[in-house]
Amino acid sequence: IHADFLSGVRELAAMTGARIYLSDEGGPDWLYEFRTDPNVTLLKDGSTVRIGNVRLDAVHTPGHTPEHITFILTDEPASDKPLGAFTGDFIFVGDVGRPDLLERAANIKGTMEVGGRQLFASLSAFRNHDDGLLIWPGHGAGSACGKSLGGVPVSSLGYEKVANWAFKSRSEVEFVEEVLIGQPEPPKYFATMKRLNKEGPRVLGGFKTPVKTTADKMLALIAGGAQVVDLRDSDDMALGYIPGVIGIPHDKAFVKWAGWFLSYESPIYLVAESEEQAQWATKDLALIGLDDVHGWTDNSVLSAYEKNSAPLERVEEVEASQMSVEGTVVLDVRSGSEHVEGHVPGAIHIPIGYLSDRIEEIPRDRRVAVHCGSGSRSRLAIMLIRRLGVRNTCNVRGGFSEYKDMGGTVEVGAGHPERVKH
Repeated sequence: IHADFLSGVRELAAMTGARIYLSDEGGPDWLYEFRTDPNVTLLKDGSTVRIGNVRLDAVHTPGHTPEHITFILTDEPASDKPLGAFTGDFIFVGDVGRPDLLERAANIKGTMEVGGRQLFASLSAFRNHDDGLLIWPGHGAGSACGKSLGGVPVSSLGYEKVANWAFKSRSEVEFVEEVLIGQPEPPKYFATMKRLNKEGPRVLGGFKTPVKTTADKMLALIAGGAQVVDLRDSDDMALGYIPGVIGIPHDKAFVKWAGWFLSYESPIYLVAESEEQAQWATKDLALIGLDDVHGWTDNSVLSAYEKNSAPLERVEEVEASQMSVEGTVVLDVRSGSEHVEGHVPGAIHIPIGYLSDRIEEIPRDRRVAVHCGSGSRSRLAIMLIRRLGVRNTCNVRGGFSEYKDMGGTVEVGAGHPERVKH
């Protein structure tokens, strides 16, 4: 029952008549709620699925989640020895699935240490397979399901025993401590994905095509507080945007930030460069269950706003050296791991995804200089906090990287000063 995306399994089965195989492990709290659908087969540890001469054996590998299963593949005509394993969120290249998501993302208390111990036991049992067993993981580099995933798509168990930190832990206590440290902040939408994937995603019957609306109607929606997303890149948005819109560039990080910033309770409207971009963005949003896109309009809405209302709002840019101006508060919107590696002394640290939840921590009576690593995320953060009432803001051009390059004082870890040299 993963959290990364809304599963397409029911949609695919409805379109093709395919059979769905679901884990029946993990106990009563981890049973799929659509397990009684007529085209579902339930799998226990040791269950077998055959596809021609290929055999898939289900192995219960709890830890990342209680019901998690791995599939061992054997090409029976060639050999009775397994060829490889589809490890899902169990074993990655260079890492293992994090056991803390249920507690940190889904707020199921007391589960991460239990999950850590289960994961250690699963790894201990799995290492008994032949070293030549291929490992096909469910994720690669960039996934929030681990902290140090490798970028190659396939590995071997023998290589992972040598290179993967998780196989080097000598005790359960050491492993649990290590696996829980330094994990990236789980996106807010992970909890919703867990719930929807367990319940069973509703069948959409294909992706919707959003209806184009007029610039005037979109302006009225924005004025009324509707959830409107500007898909332009952050450089363009910084030069001028309509107050009240939510800026999320339509790039490779679009789905992640959409999951952080957008509400599942309100319809979504898009400002796109073209109908094609609006269609792709609608499909991307549906991947995480944000499938209530009511309409879109093109960038002409920007000129319509300037003509009918006021000049577009701009993001003021300042140099890193201006962060230390008296009366200015520094807001660091980078991730927790970035902050620990080094931060501006005295800065308020709120990862960008948590800004709406912690907006009251940001002063209203002082200028707020917002920075990230290089200056892009912070522009989006400014648009968001202005929408939430923090108006006196500026973006630090070049971000923390520029600050370090100019020799600024940096605190690392728990806050020990360290001068960064050129």
